[in-house]
Amino acid sequence: MKADIHPDYQETTIHCACGTTYHTRSTKRDLKIGICAACHPFFTGEQKFVDTAGRIEKFSRRYGTAASRKKTA
Repeated sequence: MKADIHPDYQETTIHCACGTTYHTRSTKRDLKIGICAACHPFFTGEQKFVDTAGRIEKFSRRYGTAASRKKTA
């Protein structure tokens, strides 16, 4: 390997939003992540309900349907 071209590899701490902390080595210091193996639904087996119907209704109210846009144009 060539000298002086590789980034500094140092010990770091990874903090998850759920409160879990991991100690490892990386080129960056003190990483903050939103989801980890301790809180991810795939690893915990818990299912979270996502309100997709509410999101679709909100989109339809905001932008309307294609039929209603043709009437106003």
